[in-house]
Amino acid sequence: MMERRKFKKPRKKMSAEQRAAAAERLAKARAKKAPAKNKSVHPSVLALPDDHYLSYAKVKQWIKTQKELAASYKRDANRNVKGAIAKEYACRGYLNQMNHYIMHGDWCSDFYGEYEEKKMKWTVIE
Repeated sequence: MMERRKFKKPRKKMSAEQRAAAAERLAKARAKKAPAKNKSVHPSVLALPDDHYLSYAKVKQWIKTQKELAASYKRDANRNVKGAIAKEYACRGYLNQMNHYIMHGDWCSDFYGEYEEKKMKWTVIE
């Protein structure tokens, strides 16, 4: 029995006027859209100022950096570079801890920073 393939019909190219009208409609729709509410972010994390050492903006940047590092270590692991697998899993663990902090407001790691380079000072709260 022969397998049938679906044929995708090519799209017609838009004229300059159609493209301008579509861009205008899209701009209006974006203007009407409400800003993000960050429902998955803990309120205590959102309440921190941007210059705080564990602010939401900083932690989001750290997450981006660690994702890039984990991807590069994964490529190295596929090329059998020694130690790359351990480094990849360390990055993934730190990513999980930062995501936990954003969702729950509790920093559970002994280190913090973009590259996990700073030591956390623990205090007892009664």
